[in-house]
Amino acid sequence: MARIVGSELIEDARQRGRIVFEILPGDIVTDVARETAERIGLRLVEGPLEKPQSVRSDGNTAMRRQLYKRSARWVAPRSAPAMKASRFAKIALIGAGGVGGNVAHLAALADMADEIILIDIAPGLAAATALDLNHMSGITGARTRCTGAEDLSMVAGADVVVVTAGRARAPGMTRADLINTNARVIRSAAEAITSSAPNAVVIVITNPLDEMTFEMLRATQFPRERVLGMAGTLDSSRFRHALAKAAGVTPADVSAITLGSHGEEMAPITSLARIKGRRLERFLTDDQIEACVKDAVTGGGQVVALKKSGSATIAPAHSTIELLNHMRGATSGSVPVSVLLEGEYGISGVVVGVPAHLGRSGLIEVEKLRLSQDETQALHAAADAIRNRLGLST
Repeated sequence: MARIVGSELIEDARQRGRIVFEILPGDIVTDVARETAERIGLRLVEGPLEKPQSVRSDGNTAMRRQLYKRSARWVAPRSAPAMKASRFAKIALIGAGGVGGNVAHLAALADMADEIILIDIAPGLAAATALDLNHMSGITGARTRCTGAEDLSMVAGADVVVVTAGRARAPGMTRADLINTNARVIRSAAEAITSSAPNAVVIVITNPLDEMTFEMLRATQFPRERVLGMAGTLDSSRFRHALAKAAGVTPADVSAITLGSHGEEMAPITSLARIKGRRLERFLTDDQIEACVKDAVTGGGQVVALKKSGSATIAPAHSTIELLNHMRGATSGSVPVSVLLEGEYGISGVVVGVPAHLGRSGLIEVEKLRLSQDETQALHAAADAIRNRLGLST
């Protein structure tokens, strides 16, 4: 029977991962369906299409294979061992507010640690959040034990210390406006970490992130491998969301990263971004791409403006979990993270967001991408701006 091919059939084919939709004789294709197919990159092909023939072996070949396998010298090939994520013994969170509480929640659900300790100077906040998370385990079955405290020395023995404490932005404030205020918070946290958890990997979320990551390095005197800043994961997520929305696809169809600073000098890498494996220009105009870049750069400020007091909490928490998953082997590949550069990309002596490979001990190596000249200049401009805000010599 003839079909009416509407946009719903086209969308269903895309959801099934198809790139070609077969139009059979007698089918009626609506104009909306054709527009949808063109928008999402699905090719309409007149059928019936010739079905590929399955590869079949002749009897002699099949017999030879069976006899070979029966030989005493034949050994079945071993399948590659599946990656198994490790668990942390203890994750410590300095700051049990919106971001810290959400990180603890997601980490407990993922069963990535035996113990999660939340620390906050606000009386009762960390203890209440920890108790709430423990009550959750009766439903989720989570094995992680959560504890709340007000004493920074409770970071003792932590594999990872996530620092979220500090003043949040208010509408009209830039991240740079927080440098002096939050630097004192970072130095206080660093003192506790160096004395109680000297072998921990530190993930800094406190804003201004790149500058505070540098302050943590300077205060702890840890090697660069063990002090990371969470920024690129969050900024990249915002960039992918903007691109997906503009192209009318799902974020899963988009691959894109941002480098540079977590602020106005952010450098979304458009030359390497892809939608359904194709360059952005296949789906978006130059003006649309530029609008997506702007949306990524201002994404945090948009949340601050809407909340009036406080900043984003959910997306930063998920971004932190992404770093933790890379560290424990639950996710492979590189991930954008703020680290102290030592000559990579021609930059040294300052913390900048770059793609990197992570492990249980923190940074393994910085991955070198082939950037355009404009993108390389933007990365260097971000490094210079961070140096200036910290009062470092170039």
